[in-house]
Amino acid sequence: MIDKELIKKVRLIQFRSSRIVNDILAGEYKSVFKGSGMEFEEVRRYEPGDEIRSIDWNVTARMGEPYIKRFREERDLSVMFLVDTSASGLYGGAAESKNEIAAQITSLLALSATKNNDKVGLLAFSDEVEKYIYPKKGVPHVLRLVSDILSLKAKSKGTDIAMALGYLAKVCKKRCLIFIISDFIDTGYEKALRVIEKKHDVVAISLRDRQEVELPNCGLVELVDAETGESYMVDTSSAALRREFARLAAEKSEYLQKSLRSMGIDHVGVEAGSEYIPELVKFFRMRERRRLIG
Repeated sequence: MIDKELIKKVRLIQFRSSRIVNDILAGEYKSVFKGSGMEFEEVRRYEPGDEIRSIDWNVTARMGEPYIKRFREERDLSVMFLVDTSASGLYGGAAESKNEIAAQITSLLALSATKNNDKVGLLAFSDEVEKYIYPKKGVPHVLRLVSDILSLKAKSKGTDIAMALGYLAKVCKKRCLIFIISDFIDTGYEKALRVIEKKHDVVAISLRDRQEVELPNCGLVELVDAETGESYMVDTSSAALRREFARLAAEKSEYLQKSLRSMGIDHVGVEAGSEYIPELVKFFRMRERRRLIG
């Protein structure tokens, strides 16, 4: 992709994302994702209706009348995008590849974070760290992240989610919000995910293409594993083969959902070629309901 084409694509994503963020997501994001704690703001006289638990007894004793401590939420939040750029993300039976959709979702969520004055960072990975960008504020910084995801030519084809989580645990010392955007075509990452979930707020966004779930009936074809290079000749006209393919895909999807649920990690499933904005809005509203209840 030449530079002009990349710039055009980034600007198009920015235009679409900004409109959606302004119209739909920014308010949803702010109500769901909170800062890292509470910051002291002032001490003032107690007024009827104030929480008794807020009374500062030391100041009250000195002044001879009740005073309370007031705190405000630390809105400043660091948001890290852990984006899978392995070879399987280049696949796409739909108009856009999974990597392109990952860039779009990153743009939407990162612009929502920026609108709320949060810092945004990126860790792009395959089976090695492909790029790390330290969290910063501002729209130009977000556009750089999107440009890097779209233009990045990964040095490696494989996927190692555990390695990426381990790296992130080393560089993110303070609690942050982590979005993992991947097709999760990997194994053995569950332990690393449990470790990082203990300290950080983690959200998994899984990407899949329809042809990874339903094998089309198009006769004898060669299937190639994008990450290993292994190829297989299969007869897709076989109904039994297509059913088995769909069954295995459903099992993998169910396993991922159960694993994430058991860890208390929220999950959003996105399919290439389908509308993912409603899924994100549904997720935000679910988190908001849960916050209000709990």
